[in-house]
Amino acid sequence: MTAHPVVSREEWLAARKALLVKEKEATRARDRLNAERLALPWVRVDKPYEFDTPHGRKSLADLFAGRSQLIIYHFMLGPDWTAGCTGCSFLADHFDGALPHLEHHDVTLTAVSRAPLAKIEAYKARMGWRFPWVSSHGGDFNFDYHVSFEPAELKSGAVFYNFREIPGSEANDELPGLSAFYKNEDGTIFHTYSSYARGGEEMIGTLMILDLAPKGRNEGSTMDFVRRHDEYESKPALACCGAAATA
Repeated sequence: MTAHPVVSREEWLAARKALLVKEKEATRARDRLNAERLALPWVRVDKPYEFDTPHGRKSLADLFAGRSQLIIYHFMLGPDWTAGCTGCSFLADHFDGALPHLEHHDVTLTAVSRAPLAKIEAYKARMGWRFPWVSSHGGDFNFDYHVSFEPAELKSGAVFYNFREIPGSEANDELPGLSAFYKNEDGTIFHTYSSYARGGEEMIGTLMILDLAPKGRNEGSTMDFVRRHDEYESKPALACCGAAATA
């Protein structure tokens, strides 16, 4: 942990007010960015995508579940994977609490993976999640939205991810992302937004809380401390001084 100077309350208050100015600048910049996101042009979705769901085969329109807005999280769980991606699982731990708020604000949130539905259902049960999660197994959806890649693509030298070409050696058969869609009154669907890599980080409330903690995220590389929530040690980590105090 970085050594910090210890100062008087007055000196701390002066430093905190200086940081508050920058925090307010960041908040206003975020507001401007959100406005620009909402102003993006849309693309009509004409391809008839279908998904396997616990309630049978469903179209992309069906996934809206009667609402006009749909956010799909591209969850990394491939057909041959034995478990969901650790990072995606960390992010998905934050979905269930958001569902009633989103659904009462005309937004449906659904995860999509290429794994067969049975594998999705088994992993979902293991994690204790309730959010909708469907399979695009055998379809083009994941490939068309640039989150899944065939072995030949990965070996070809480069794949298109996060709106640019990246070396195949730096990619995987599955990568994370999210995509947003709108369905108008006549049933026409539009793709409005997609985000990849660390773009979904702001959906992870735990990271936002850690950013406020004295040690911050305290990581060597991005989210290197994260485990699936059933794979942590049984007792929460304590600093040695805390352990001694409670011994």
